[in-house]
Amino acid sequence: MLALIKPDAAPGLRLEHVPAPTPRDGEVLIRVLRTGICGTDMHIYRWDGWARSTIAPPLVTGHEFVGTVVENASDRPLAPGDVVGGESHVACNACPSCRAGDFHLCDRTSVIGIHRDGAFAEYVALPAGNVWPWAEPVDLDVAAIFDPFGNAVHAALHFDLAGEDVAIAGAGPIGLMAAAVARHAGARSVLVSDVSDYRLALADRLGVPAARTLSEGGAQPPRFSVGLEMSGSGAGLQELIDQLVPGGRLAALGLTSDRVELDWSAVVTKMLTIQGIFGRRVFETWDEMSRLVREGLDIAPLVTHRFACEDFERAFAAVASRRCGKVILDWDGGTRCA
Repeated sequence: MLALIKPDAAPGLRLEHVPAPTPRDGEVLIRVLRTGICGTDMHIYRWDGWARSTIAPPLVTGHEFVGTVVENASDRPLAPGDVVGGESHVACNACPSCRAGDFHLCDRTSVIGIHRDGAFAEYVALPAGNVWPWAEPVDLDVAAIFDPFGNAVHAALHFDLAGEDVAIAGAGPIGLMAAAVARHAGARSVLVSDVSDYRLALADRLGVPAARTLSEGGAQPPRFSVGLEMSGSGAGLQELIDQLVPGGRLAALGLTSDRVELDWSAVVTKMLTIQGIFGRRVFETWDEMSRLVREGLDIAPLVTHRFACEDFERAFAAVASRRCGKVILDWDGGTRCA
């Protein structure tokens, strides 16, 4: 099969023919149709400090995908041709968190495309318990980005947003997804901040109020009751702390590259609640995402670029430019991937 791999400990990826996976007992073999490129994939592509400390080449990368069942080596009722997605975090099912049903808190999690071969390939094998079958027809672009959509939903719905004034730091795809979720959940107002002119324009096209800073957006004095940190920026996190009202609540999803300094006195004296968010609840968040889509929440406009898998260098360049929403790699419609 064709696969996009990290062949060695150096920047870049390579498209190569490698053996297709054989599903082990309890696994499902999936024919990949489309994949989304994530910020994590960019870390691996660039081979930064996080990637050097985490990735063991050679490795098939990628974890956002949609595909169809080819072979089912489990007792789950999944038939060849079924359209499926997959939860990328493979929990151990044995630690205290897993035994309590909190699979998203498993400290032995193995993530496809990071710790085990992933979905930037024509085929991927996944434990049957991680497979998400689509019960109704679905836009393949939307299905391919349910993984990051889950991050947005998990963060945005951690607090009750009905009637709240919500500030979001970061107008990347997940930040804009979170804004759409917040509005759908009944937030009184939503404002997204970002320093990228392209992403501010994308927010405008999607009808999401946006500004370069939260204070520029009219938040003086502070009036936000809920903050969502999606930028991975220490400055963005501090701005949210500054702009939250006393008793405000903050859900932080963005990962920073370095340690950050915060005005901790403001956190204490304003009695703020800060909640870290990682991944998605399995499969509660998937159920919530499906409900939101059925109710008419449309995230398809966030897909701004699509490339054939052979054209992956241009796809990664688009992500690196930050002049994009979600970028899709097509593993089924390219000249050699059909």
